[in-house]
Amino acid sequence: MKKLALIVIAGISFATAHAQFEFGAKAGVNLANLSDAQGYTARTLANFNLGVFFQMPLARGLKLQPELYFSGQGDKFLDGAGGTGNDHINYFNVPILLKFAHHSGFYVETGPQFGFLVGANTTYQGVTTDIKNQLNSTDFAWAFGFGFKIPESPVGIDFRYNAGLSNIANDGGPSVHNNVFQFGLTYVLFSTGRK
Repeated sequence: MKKLALIVIAGISFATAHAQFEFGAKAGVNLANLSDAQGYTARTLANFNLGVFFQMPLARGLKLQPELYFSGQGDKFLDGAGGTGNDHINYFNVPILLKFAHHSGFYVETGPQFGFLVGANTTYQGVTTDIKNQLNSTDFAWAFGFGFKIPESPVGIDFRYNAGLSNIANDGGPSVHNNVFQFGLTYVLFSTGRK
């Protein structure tokens, strides 16, 4: 049993020593809206995202990528009289993604995302109101994405959809969910090991 344990530890150590771990930054544009359980979907609000990622290999072509990033979300809305307003809802999001990468640079990714509310307000007819206390402090979503990392370059392009699965409203009304499309750039700041 001890010999087996030593062999496993040695194998993990060898794989880790020869694996390529990457740490990088990401930034991009969010196209966000909110939908409720009655089928209503608000108009899209453009905002931004900014954060960091860490990537570690699990097997050939398969990687684990946790991230931490700020995400500006929310929606635009119309009232019955044609007036417009918007909701700005800001999160720190922590996705944990499985990434399937091809040697050409193309990849697909998916995984759960945990969001932590940091601020929320509504602006209507020039008046801004804090609505953070009307929202749950956490959000849960599932991320689906694809992208391309330029070979022999630290730069990549990332496209992602975050489908909100949890109700973000705590006011007892219809369930409300985040829907966010993200388009952005990634940049590997440093990496260890070799491919």
